[in-house]
Amino acid sequence: MSTLEQIEAEIVRLPRKLQLQVVERLNARLWPTGFDPAVEEAWAGTVKRRLDEMDSGKVEGVPASRVFARSRRLLTKK
Repeated sequence: MSTLEQIEAEIVRLPRKLQLQVVERLNARLWPTGFDPAVEEAWAGTVKRRLDEMDSGKVEGVPASRVFARSRRLLTKK
């Protein structure tokens, strides 16, 4: 397992609130000037709706390991 895979494995084991904090900190490092406020507002609404759907059981989440595996396959296709 690579270091990146180990980091991913650790992050997905964290509670969702801590996962979001990791994402926020990484975003702050990668984009220190932030994002367009209109874009952030639109995404905040989408994220809230999706979390509400998952919390209510309306939709079922896809395991991160499956998402990452599919992403890797798609990114390595030529």
